[in-house]
Amino acid sequence: MVKEGEKAIDFSLEGSDGKVHSLSEFKGKYLVLYFYPKDNTPGCTIEANEFNKKIEEIRKLGAEVVGISKDSLESHSKFKDKYSLQFLLLSDPESKVIKAYGAYGNRGVFGYGTLRNTYIIGPDGKVAKVFSKVSPKGHADEVIEFLKQAKKAKPD
Repeated sequence: MVKEGEKAIDFSLEGSDGKVHSLSEFKGKYLVLYFYPKDNTPGCTIEANEFNKKIEEIRKLGAEVVGISKDSLESHSKFKDKYSLQFLLLSDPESKVIKAYGAYGNRGVFGYGTLRNTYIIGPDGKVAKVFSKVSPKGHADEVIEFLKQAKKAKPD
């Protein structure tokens, strides 16, 4: 599992925009990398919609949001279209990145799978904050609050 202060693990995954994305393209800004279990499920929809509603505020704080699940690109495309999501979704069908970050484990009655974890990666490529097993409702606000505090600590 990736811990705060450690270098973030690089990845190379296909995105909902049809391109392959890696960690290096977000260097110099904050990356809100959130892992979620499944497109179009109640909690995941709430979380995605909350990030979507707050996307401009998050971007003004110098951050970008990227969601990762093991869903297919086709599933991601339908999910993005259905809710007009304005941020990138990456597909990790073999859960390699999900497991590397420590966002895989026992989900209780749902068995083993992707945990709802968020990693905020700083402009320096290090993990600035880890939110484990988050509650979808209100999580975007938690992320914004962290980004505001980080900006105060390190103004541009």
